[in-house]
Amino acid sequence: MIEKKSMLCPNCRRLISNDEPACPYCGVTRPGAPWKRVFAEVISLRRFDPVMAIIAVNAAFYLFSLLLNPAAIGLSANPMAFLSPSDGSLFLLGATGTLPIAYGRWWTLISAAFLHGGILHIFFNMMALRQLAPFILDAFGLHRFAILYVWTGVAGFFVSYLAGVPLTIGASAPVCGLIGAILYYGKSRGGFYGEAIYRQAMGWVVGLVLFGLFLPGINNWAHGGGIVSGLVLAFITGYHEWRKETSIHRILGTGSIVIAAAALLWAVIQAIYHMTVL
Repeated sequence: MIEKKSMLCPNCRRLISNDEPACPYCGVTRPGAPWKRVFAEVISLRRFDPVMAIIAVNAAFYLFSLLLNPAAIGLSANPMAFLSPSDGSLFLLGATGTLPIAYGRWWTLISAAFLHGGILHIFFNMMALRQLAPFILDAFGLHRFAILYVWTGVAGFFVSYLAGVPLTIGASAPVCGLIGAILYYGKSRGGFYGEAIYRQAMGWVVGLVLFGLFLPGINNWAHGGGIVSGLVLAFITGYHEWRKETSIHRILGTGSIVIAAAALLWAVIQAIYHMTVL
């Protein structure tokens, strides 16, 4: 009797025999090849909760922005301005817009999505992220989620830069990117379920439009750019029911995470350096 060993497929993570010529679930060839198993372990993000990781990074950068200049923390009775970091702190940590980019700080198109201007600002953005991101993770997969989150934020802030917004921050640009991806998913999938998802996402869009019309200081350009880029990227990358995640998705998703992490690390180094020198 020959004893067979089991393993998780490096592509779909289903339990299979390690001597299968191809995965019976996803069709990837030679799933037991050592290099494929090592590669999958290196680039797989499934061991982490990406939503909580993003929330933790946002919280850490918010606290850091307050600690950079504690004397300038906003203690206004206005709830939208309560516990707000100074513009100088936000600039050093990677706020974006025409002003930072005029100094060649293009990397701020990434870092700005992890900065917030007050306790309510970060609270509402993280609540929206916590509600929307699990659906994207389930429908699109982990690596396509990473692509969507990082690059719709960049696209949203780039649109606001073209529109002449001098200084801007907030996770609402990539959150709007997720809404755009959900709109595409709902309309593309169709049927009762798809239409229900589409109507719910449209409700978010209407709420964002009304929010932007009645509250000052809202970057509607970034919101619009995020939604449109979310639609486009969702169309390009596809979702699980239409196209399974491929090695290209995994490479691009992991690359997006690495680029975002590098931009945030550079933001911290820049901020500490300038605070030390000054």
